[in-house]
Amino acid sequence: MLVDQEQILEALWETIYMTGVAFGCSLLIGFPLGILLVVTRRGHLLENEPVFKVLNAIVNIFRSIPFIILLVAIIPLTRLIVGTSIGTTAAIVPLVFYAGPYIARLIENSLLEIDKGVIEAAQAMGATPGQIVFRFLIPEARSSLVLALTIAVIGLIGASAMAGAVGGGGLGDLAITYGYQRFDTTVMFLTVAILVVLVQGVQTGGNILSKKLRRS
Repeated sequence: MLVDQEQILEALWETIYMTGVAFGCSLLIGFPLGILLVVTRRGHLLENEPVFKVLNAIVNIFRSIPFIILLVAIIPLTRLIVGTSIGTTAAIVPLVFYAGPYIARLIENSLLEIDKGVIEAAQAMGATPGQIVFRFLIPEARSSLVLALTIAVIGLIGASAMAGAVGGGGLGDLAITYGYQRFDTTVMFLTVAILVVLVQGVQTGGNILSKKLRRS
């Protein structure tokens, strides 16, 4: 085995760092974007077809691009934002562009699952569109939203591993540099095992939290 415990722990931390920061930034973009996709669609609270079509097209375009291509395509923008296109921090930029639209679509789907009767009841009570969204729709959808965001985090973990292909650091970089290029199958299987444990931990935590919110 060509790597030691310290290198594995550093790679694990880089993966957690990339995923955590990218998820936080993506949520700031995707959550309001997802809400807008819901309220501006035909027959909804703030129906606005031109706005909906533009937002919908933007989300579809970014979701159509495979992450590994997006990673390379926005290198100039990554350099502009963080000053470099290589390293863990640099990998966060394409991760945000990848996950932001993805989260928006997940938020949209969760909110659209809410029965229209909830909106009608809120309107009958004189609630404003903002109050309907934040006091009725989001609380009603919170269990579904947790599961949706859990899927987003898992997607980011997978994407962060792919970032290793271009020197993004993390477990993916470790697997490619030592496991693949140096033919060390032990490192390869170890990084895969750690990623599986990470994903299982996130999914289990999301399931538990969602179940608690559903019962409360």
